[in-house]
Amino acid sequence: MRPLPAIIFMSRWLQVPLYLGLIIAQGVYVILFIKEVWHLVTASMTLDETNVMLVVLGLIDVVMISNLLIMVIIGGYETFVSRLGVEGHPDEPEWLDHVNAGVLKVKLSMALISISSIHLLKTFISPDQNSAHTIMWQVIIHVAFLFSAVVMALVDRLTTHTHPAHFHEPAAREQPVSTPLKAQD
Repeated sequence: MRPLPAIIFMSRWLQVPLYLGLIIAQGVYVILFIKEVWHLVTASMTLDETNVMLVVLGLIDVVMISNLLIMVIIGGYETFVSRLGVEGHPDEPEWLDHVNAGVLKVKLSMALISISSIHLLKTFISPDQNSAHTIMWQVIIHVAFLFSAVVMALVDRLTTHTHPAHFHEPAAREQPVSTPLKAQD
């Protein structure tokens, strides 16, 4: 390989520290989750139903952000840096065998919509803590996330149907072997 293309190709490894940083952020979210669970357990006798629901929604929010981090770390590394080499491992994520940049974008946008939904639900549960202006902007941002996700999904669908050979492994493009049906007695 010529020097310049080799340097450009090897530059993908510069993303590794970014993914390692996201793993550290994941650890911070684990600590935050444990802290919030501890708060819920220790204060459970003094919290009313609304406050318990808000704490639980906060826990769900942490889990969803953590899921988003995992998708970015695993999917991004697999798509842009190098193969993970976990094929056949019993814990291999189901979505990893067909991940590409388009699929990753759609999955990330769906995760962002879910996180936005949790924040919006928390706002609607205690609307007196936010101004009407803040609530309006949260709804507008949520709708923008929804619209963006639909557009990304449509673009992904159009590109994978227009140029399907670019999005499938060579083995997947082989014609299936047809077997004759047996006559039933």
